[in-house]
Amino acid sequence: MKYYSTLLFLVFFVTFSAFSQEKVIKYTVANGETINQIAVKFKVTPYDIYALNPDARSGIKPNTVLLIPTNTAKSAAVKTETAAAKTGGNTKEIIHEVQPKETFYSIEKKYGISDEALKAANPTLAKTGVQIGQKLVIPAKGSAAKSAVKSSVTAEKPAKEKTQEKYVYHDVMAKETKFSIAKQYGITIEELEKRNPEIVSNLPVGYRLTIKGKVPKTDAVSSAVTTTTKPVETAKKVTTYMEYQVKPKETFYSLERTFHISQEELTALNPSLSEGVKEGMVLKVPAGYLAPAPIIPQQQPVEKAIENPNSGGSIQIVDKVKSETVTVNPEVVELTKKRGQNDRKKLVLLLPFNLNKMQNDTTSTANRIKNDKFLNMTLDFYAGAMMAIDSAKTLKLPIDVAIYDSQETKTTSNVSTLIAQNKLQDAHAVIGPFYQNNAEATANTLRMYNVPVISPLSKDKANPIDNLYQTIPSNDVVRNAMFDFMRAKNGNIVAVVDKKKESVISYIKQNQKAVVFAALTETGGLDVANLKSLLLPNRMNYVVMETGNTAMVKTTIKALLDAQKTCQVQLVILEPNSTLDTDEISFDNLVKLKLMYPSVTRESDEPRVLIFDKEYRLKNKINPNTYATRGFDVTFDTMMRLVQGKTYQETADLMTTEQVDNKFQFYKKEDGGHANKGVYILYYDSDLTLKVAN
Repeated sequence: MKYYSTLLFLVFFVTFSAFSQEKVIKYTVANGETINQIAVKFKVTPYDIYALNPDARSGIKPNTVLLIPTNTAKSAAVKTETAAAKTGGNTKEIIHEVQPKETFYSIEKKYGISDEALKAANPTLAKTGVQIGQKLVIPAKGSAAKSAVKSSVTAEKPAKEKTQEKYVYHDVMAKETKFSIAKQYGITIEELEKRNPEIVSNLPVGYRLTIKGKVPKTDAVSSAVTTTTKPVETAKKVTTYMEYQVKPKETFYSLERTFHISQEELTALNPSLSEGVKEGMVLKVPAGYLAPAPIIPQQQPVEKAIENPNSGGSIQIVDKVKSETVTVNPEVVELTKKRGQNDRKKLVLLLPFNLNKMQNDTTSTANRIKNDKFLNMTLDFYAGAMMAIDSAKTLKLPIDVAIYDSQETKTTSNVSTLIAQNKLQDAHAVIGPFYQNNAEATANTLRMYNVPVISPLSKDKANPIDNLYQTIPSNDVVRNAMFDFMRAKNGNIVAVVDKKKESVISYIKQNQKAVVFAALTETGGLDVANLKSLLLPNRMNYVVMETGNTAMVKTTIKALLDAQKTCQVQLVILEPNSTLDTDEISFDNLVKLKLMYPSVTRESDEPRVLIFDKEYRLKNKINPNTYATRGFDVTFDTMMRLVQGKTYQETADLMTTEQVDNKFQFYKKEDGGHANKGVYILYYDSDLTLKVAN
């Protein structure tokens, strides 16, 4: 019994000593923090943290307590091991405790022994590999320490080496694979895994690999160094991450293009993606692959004030205008800031913050923001609008901006109160309200004052009110734009529409008389022979496919790929089709058919687009979503129109403009009022990029 007590005490003492030597600290994760951010904060690698906190690989949550290794602990460990090596010079063997990130190679190199000698002294290594905390028998002799020193000196003199073989480090970057890294250094995957057994199961982004191979001649591997005794000082920075909210119509492909990361890596970072990409999802993505720095000048935020009806003050931009030019697409009118124009303009924004409800609601503001989608949409639009106002200040536009809480529901607003207090009558333009019926009521009341009312978000068909401007094209306008484009190209238009799409069939028959329908079989499938007979050899054949049936989609795509051998064919859809974004449909085939569709927004890498993305991200710590971008586009476009030396109405009749995502091409409707027909025709080009068709 006394023997067992002594043994238990000895085990406890050894365990306690080992833990105390490791000198870790406890850290509580803050909201929104990632492993990489914490690693940078404590000057360790993500792998160091994962080694002590294995569960963190599946994700971390706020208030999670992590064990973090300290730099002093590492230094102490190195000193202890060095001392052991020196004092063990005359002994037959040394006991070495495996530290985080150590590998077969690093241990063998440290003690100047061969791979065979290490495994011979530790038979289990061949099967298990090195494990953190494992105690290894090092068959060191008196020359071990000297060999290690000698090898380090040799490594510090690469110029004298006769061979090109060098030992280097490489930090794993997003989208890299074992194959690409092994190929880069002229080694095999097996050799890479042998030197780094921790990557056998997966290849963590940010993990530092030890590599034996030729140093690449190019600068592609700036993280490589040729010393084995000093820390890597010129390595690439560990990838940091940020949150990104999925926009409408985004797919794995578009996310891969945006962040330069594969679908597999995205899913590894965000397990919820295994069920597909869904609008509104908040993803963890690499922060280092976003848009380059913009060319908008840095500016201080303009003073902001959200007004209730009874409060005073406004957001004012008081500097005079300069003769600068906004660079725009040559297809649209170029807006300029008029030289010498000194008369000030007033812009009013009516945004539904519903502050009165917040003040009377027992729900906390944080919970309300979290759960209220309409409020979230409002705040996003407001954030984008404030970016536009800040840009106007930088451009020194002579505009006063007032923002009022419209206190909206679907059926009510406080616009009548604002008008009674003479808040809106002297405005040169009013943006809002959000709900269509409220926008119409505002336009009706302000009609006698000739104040244009811009409806920023509604897609509803508007009543004929002369001073009302709908900024979002209606569904029929979007469809018409697609057919107008195909006819302008003298295309042969064929429609493949399943029986369930009755509204599409009715629309085409009533509005697009020249379109022919491909026949369907008795079971509702596509008659392939009939479809091919409708294709013409000497013209571009646009095949409009409207179906959610996977089998019909596959059949149509296969038939068109076959038809490409004898004629020109392009696949067209009129609206987003979720079936095309499934694993069953090959994206490569959609690219071969140059899938084309109409859209009210676009993807662009123009400098001014990158300007907005970067500035928004810097200011709000998140990427802009659709509502934020629209808030900027509508607000900035309105302000630019107001300083053209013409009324808003005149610019709407004369000018087509283009902002970050949206195009504004207003036209007078036959029954009154104005609508927007600014639609982009987008297609997937052979280089896998989404482009605007000419």
